[in-house]
Amino acid sequence: MTHHSVTAAGLPAPVGPYSPGIQFDRLIFVSGQGATDPATGDLVGSDAGTQTAQCLRNVQSILRAAGSDLQYVLRCGVFLVDMADFPDMNRAYAQMFGDNRPARTTVEVSKLPGNGLRVEIDCIAYRP
Repeated sequence: MTHHSVTAAGLPAPVGPYSPGIQFDRLIFVSGQGATDPATGDLVGSDAGTQTAQCLRNVQSILRAAGSDLQYVLRCGVFLVDMADFPDMNRAYAQMFGDNRPARTTVEVSKLPGNGLRVEIDCIAYRP
């Protein structure tokens, strides 16, 4: 078995030496995604709810490029700059995932790589 990088058209380039996603057999590991709008390169929104939705749209683009989607996500890691944003993040997260309820860890971090970035999300999914 081998693994290969997964990229999605239109997403911003990673800010470091890593792949947006890695596929190994049917598993897809998506690197942390911020709330950057692929069309403009700008941060979307200043609140955690708006940013969470954009983070997950970016995750979804990578998953779709690998032949998967949000309903096949098994686990997410959510990184918040302020745990007070948890309710707003949680509402947007639930809306984006619908009936799928992946395992999840949510932690507060002191800083994320981007001015104004309040949320970053990574995940592990599978290709059906």
